[in-house]
Amino acid sequence: MKLNNFFIFLFLTNLSFGQFQTTGKIKEVTENGFHEIVLSPDIRSYSKQNLSDVRIFNAKGNEIPYFIKSNSEALLNSFEEYNIVSKMVFPKKSTSIVIETRSVKNNNQISLFIANADVEKNYSISGSNDLKEWFGISNSQTLYDLNSSTESSIVKTISYPLSIYNYLRIDFDDRKTLPINVLKVGNFNTQFQKNIVQEIKPKKSTTSEISPEKETQIHVLFDRPQVINNITFEISKPTYYKRKAIIYKKTAIQNKRKYQIVDEEIVSFELNSNTKNSFEVPEIFEKNFYIKIENHDNLPLLVSKIKYSQKPISIIADLNANEKYSIKTGNKNLTEPDYDLSDFKNNISEILPQTYIYNMKRNQIPKNQIDNKSFWQQGWFMWLCIVLGGITILFFTASLIKDLKEKN
Repeated sequence: MKLNNFFIFLFLTNLSFGQFQTTGKIKEVTENGFHEIVLSPDIRSYSKQNLSDVRIFNAKGNEIPYFIKSNSEALLNSFEEYNIVSKMVFPKKSTSIVIETRSVKNNNQISLFIANADVEKNYSISGSNDLKEWFGISNSQTLYDLNSSTESSIVKTISYPLSIYNYLRIDFDDRKTLPINVLKVGNFNTQFQKNIVQEIKPKKSTTSEISPEKETQIHVLFDRPQVINNITFEISKPTYYKRKAIIYKKTAIQNKRKYQIVDEEIVSFELNSNTKNSFEVPEIFEKNFYIKIENHDNLPLLVSKIKYSQKPISIIADLNANEKYSIKTGNKNLTEPDYDLSDFKNNISEILPQTYIYNMKRNQIPKNQIDNKSFWQQGWFMWLCIVLGGITILFFTASLIKDLKEKN
């Protein structure tokens, strides 16, 4: 009985270290079939470098097979939030929301983030350029399916005839139901580009001159480990230069039972005034690294900007129209999934409709909770449990073998 309790405790301890840390929503698609889901730099930074911990789930919690595709072309998406000028509620009659759309010359759709509500809403849309005279755009449309079983809000994109008004007004009919809570309004902007890279901006970059070694050292720090495939330098002065640059990281190695910090080179290249100084590098997946520029007897280079970029990656999955899907990652205990779909990549078209991930959420642990962890929540305790479990299994196996020998 004690042994069984120990194994149950060991299982629960390991389970606490194996949860998904990041979740996001996949924008609903309008047709059944295979779709390309573009992975943002953010979700890649929360994942393992080989993306083996990424999983897709449908609304029922069933895992959806996928395979990974490297992109030379992709849809780049961003959400532009519009200013809500006013929100007026007329009890048991209507709710009017006025939205400023000055930055959009021509528009024919808008996305609403709405708090969960088990109702259907009729609405109409009108437009104005001066907030005084209003003109009809669309009448008697209906919003439905306004609740989610997994999130506290949903996104609804509504369409209407092409408009050039500076302001839109949405009038919701509240005669039969209570008002709905519109949290924010805006639009998902999409750009199609070929041979693109996605720029990643560091949290901090510090440059210092190491005079005795005649070197410039640049310390680059990101919020999280980032995939980097390309680095571009913009150098203002001098007119002519040719310098060796080395990217390296600080690594701890054990030497005679002591640890020491050493510089581990990642890649090196030459900065030259006759070239564009844009370098494709072996994939870097680091949060914190350094760039060393060897100046010799020359004045330091005046580096005006360094751009870090990654090649876009997508995942291909078979999705159903108007069905809700989520993506989860950050479980470091997971290994690469084994899906049948991977054997049929060549049977699937190279050109697919694309969708994307939004509303990413990270499971945050409060700092005071991290500082005050119980001993059984520490990483060392997990490994101790694994070692003790292995020793216990070996002990009972040896005892069993000994008993069998004695009986024989």
